[in-house]
Amino acid sequence: MTAPQAQSLRTGATRRTTGTGRLPVVAVVAVGGGVGAAARYTASLWWPTRTGGFPWTTFWVNVVGCAVIGVFLVVVTEAVTAHRLVRPFFGTGVLGGFTTFSTYAVDIRTLFGEDRPGTALVYLTATPCAALLVVGLAATATRHVLRWRRR
Repeated sequence: MTAPQAQSLRTGATRRTTGTGRLPVVAVVAVGGGVGAAARYTASLWWPTRTGGFPWTTFWVNVVGCAVIGVFLVVVTEAVTAHRLVRPFFGTGVLGGFTTFSTYAVDIRTLFGEDRPGTALVYLTATPCAALLVVGLAATATRHVLRWRRR
């Protein structure tokens, strides 16, 4: 049996992937995820959500994380040639561990359980809208800064 083949996103050339080639990627995603989750936990300790209150910490963690994703992906795909493990470590690992859409889902369920459907619906709508908006704005702003610096 042969290893699967994949196309490189950068060059379009076919490259061979092997099981052992994935181990470093899995390892850096795991380490990065731990770093990101620790940062998110720290944020929840510094800015705890009061019982029955709007989950501002989770909201802002997700928004900030998405803004950083917008900046990071533009930089590593359009401005610099990064080591092959940078994207999985930081993009998938750190930022994936930092942003927390599972806690977002639990917060919504909790708000509905506390008979606060209005707050739950606002949170349900505001989080993905803000996350999508900020990732787009951050990516666009980063592209503008990069163009300006190249002049």
